[in-house]
Amino acid sequence: MIRKEIESLLRSFLMESGYEYDFVVEVPEEHFGDFSTNIALVGAKHFKKPPREVAKYFVEKLSGHPMFEEITIAGPGFINFKVSKTFYRNFLENFLRNPSGIWKFKNKGKILLEYGSANPTGPLTVGHGRQVVIGDVLGNVLKYIGYDVTKEMYLNDAGRQIKLLAKSVWARYNQLLGYEEPIPEDGYRGEYVIDIAKLVLKDHDDKFFRIWNNEVEEVFKDYALREITKMFEATLKKLDAKFDSIVSEKSLIDDGTVQKVLDILKSKDLVYESEGAIWFKVSQFENDNDKVLIKSDGSYTYYLTDIAYHYNKFKRGYDIAIDIFGSDHHGHLPRMYAAIKALDIPEDFLIFVLHQFVTLKRGNEIVKMSTRAGEFVTLDELIDEVGKDATRYFFAMVDVNTHLNFDLELAKAQTTDNPVYYVQYAHARISSLFENAQAKGLKFELLNNIELLENEAELRIIKLISTFDDVLERVRDKLSPHYLTDYLENLAAAFHKYYADYKIVDPENPELSNARLNLALGVKIIISEGLKLLGVSAPEKM
Repeated sequence: MIRKEIESLLRSFLMESGYEYDFVVEVPEEHFGDFSTNIALVGAKHFKKPPREVAKYFVEKLSGHPMFEEITIAGPGFINFKVSKTFYRNFLENFLRNPSGIWKFKNKGKILLEYGSANPTGPLTVGHGRQVVIGDVLGNVLKYIGYDVTKEMYLNDAGRQIKLLAKSVWARYNQLLGYEEPIPEDGYRGEYVIDIAKLVLKDHDDKFFRIWNNEVEEVFKDYALREITKMFEATLKKLDAKFDSIVSEKSLIDDGTVQKVLDILKSKDLVYESEGAIWFKVSQFENDNDKVLIKSDGSYTYYLTDIAYHYNKFKRGYDIAIDIFGSDHHGHLPRMYAAIKALDIPEDFLIFVLHQFVTLKRGNEIVKMSTRAGEFVTLDELIDEVGKDATRYFFAMVDVNTHLNFDLELAKAQTTDNPVYYVQYAHARISSLFENAQAKGLKFELLNNIELLENEAELRIIKLISTFDDVLERVRDKLSPHYLTDYLENLAAAFHKYYADYKIVDPENPELSNARLNLALGVKIIISEGLKLLGVSAPEKM
């Protein structure tokens, strides 16, 4: 908030000088001041003067402004700002008066966020969990800062894997009836397959015993998809992850979208036949090989239905489509950009977020995620062991581009070494301060006595509160939620230290106590909002 005000001031003086160019205002190392800008360094070529002379121009323009206690020029021409105590206190007062309305977000536009998309062939895994949390938190943040966001899951329910699943359930069904039907070589072997087979047996007895044809395949597909979709829904509810819509691959075939995309590509002479298959001329648009759209057996590739899905997204009127995938999808990017170019969709319509994978650790031991077919750690099992809050926080707290080592013991620890506990504890600690104040006969008065906040620790906390909007916009720009968890941990750390160093509730000094409780309330509001965006609870007691 304050950073934006400084940026706005500088831009007004820049326009006054007749120039316009990009510059940054950022938070430097503390000994340089509260904020710093490179406006003079990047402006030297426009002003045709040395950077320090350009810096003097802006310093003179800003001199005497009530926002600043001190403005200095450093090094080759950086301008450093120390914000006045009065301005910080005014900010806190305005924030407490209107906590949600103070942030000046001007973002507009419709965003479709696709994540958690999976073959509905088994329980959601830990890997899916990280992706779902990344997408859910990004969706929450983008909505909070003004975008019209749809969170969507895409179910790959029309390909070879679904056929394999149906055949695997059918094999188990036959086994339940006493016939040792072998599971397909690449089939599914988890316990859940037996559970689905038992449902078919309960409803149909031995009707499909050793009978396999297209009609039977559809029956087993329907059972498998219905039951696994229920499993997905139950797990997502446990994770408190909410989707606005779910789109099925099969629906895009049934409603003609896939055929329409094929017709468009054919009309542009962008497909050809070779070796009995239909190929798309990817190489005409990207440095990549041509790709198969329809296999020689007449079945559609995942690539073709995915092109249709992105055409569908564009036709629904979204300005931006963000796809969140695992990093193993890297090779998928060029071919998708080729497809949207071929369909005359702007290239900047589509943004990919590729996240790295998860390793579960128990102390120093790695938990094996897949030792043999049918054995894996499910997302359900992880949530059951460490809880929803820790699961979500740990999945969000590491840069999406970095491999996540998920420490199960740390996630369960009720100590300040556990980052989610550390942040939640700051929130609970502030609640207990207000209870303590009331018990000691102190009547809290909102907005009163804020002028008594003047030490560096207090001003630093106000400064941190004031950067909440910057942090959310950093999450938007970098598409990684870890900037929010880092910020909350820094704010919690600043408050925990303040709590240790200063007496906040002091019946001997009610005015100062009231001022400090106002500051604590500001911290509590921000932590509560931040945890809400992460989908993590903000407990009043711990």
